[in-house]
Amino acid sequence: MLTALIIDDEQNNLDNLQAILSEHCPEVFIAGTASNGKEGMALIRNIQPDLIFLDIQMPRMNGFEMLMSLDKYNFEIIFVTAFDQYGIQAVKFAAIDYILKPVNIHELKDAVQKVVLRNALKSQNLRLENLIQIMEKNKPRDDHRIALASVKEVRFVPTDQIIRCVSSNNYTTFYLLSSEQIVASKPIFEYEGLLADYGFIRCHQSHLVNRKYIKSYVKEMGGYLITDDGAEIPVSRQKKEYVKATLAL
Repeated sequence: MLTALIIDDEQNNLDNLQAILSEHCPEVFIAGTASNGKEGMALIRNIQPDLIFLDIQMPRMNGFEMLMSLDKYNFEIIFVTAFDQYGIQAVKFAAIDYILKPVNIHELKDAVQKVVLRNALKSQNLRLENLIQIMEKNKPRDDHRIALASVKEVRFVPTDQIIRCVSSNNYTTFYLLSSEQIVASKPIFEYEGLLADYGFIRCHQSHLVNRKYIKSYVKEMGGYLITDDGAEIPVSRQKKEYVKATLAL
């Protein structure tokens, strides 16, 4: 049984989610609800929950601000929120579960089951800690770490340590400065959006490259890039002008 809290500023959302959880997720016990960040912080400290269902967009203190006011993160979290482009990008970057309103029951049950599995090895929530660091405005962008979920683990990798990414069906291989390779269980198009603001460019259907590590652009054979690790990365015909413009060629 997971002890859980729901934090949302709209009473109908609190009531609706509580009813859905009661009917479809019997492994979750709702120990309390809060309608704002201040109430939520008090509940978290008093109850020490296993799981929090949290809205991002709340007046006065939003969900991220509330989390940043806490001093430890020994709980799991599932964001239940209306679409928020910036917020959702950050949540995806940290590989944390979220559900868009109105709540889809199957998505909710899947997210809860993931928490049940992780709760068996309960410890400080590194994913949530990473999200808080991403949201901190005074933290240098180069210090941001992207969460790469593989079959066996989640690795937190600084974006400036990634040279390039290569697609293989529904998996993406990350090539790091250390010469290590990490295979993440998501397709490359998901990482294209997450890494766009970190200097990565999609030069080919199967390749995503960190501009920081592009050594040269070779015009022969249709054009290709050479990266600092010696790889030759093709540039597709459709991407050629975009790549040249991005690199100011």
